[in-house]
Amino acid sequence: MPRQDGTGPRGGGQGAGRGTGGGRGRMGGSWGAGPGGHCVCPTCGATVPHVRGEPCAAKDCPKCGAKMVRE
Repeated sequence: MPRQDGTGPRGGGQGAGRGTGGGRGRMGGSWGAGPGGHCVCPTCGATVPHVRGEPCAAKDCPKCGAKMVRE
C-alpha cells in the first residue's frame, strides 16, 4: 500500500508493460519463414532452394510433380 511520503510503488501493476512480441509471425520472423531454406517434396524427398517471394506450395517437384512444402 503506498504511503503519502512518496516511498510506495510507482506505476507498476498489470497493464504497465509494453509487450515484447512485436507482431512476429510464424517461426519468429516478421513474415513467413525467412529468405533462406529449401522447398522439399513430401512424396519423394527432393529438395530445391527456396526463392524469396515464391511460395513452396506453388512449385511442383522436379522429380515426381507433387506440390513442394517449406523445409
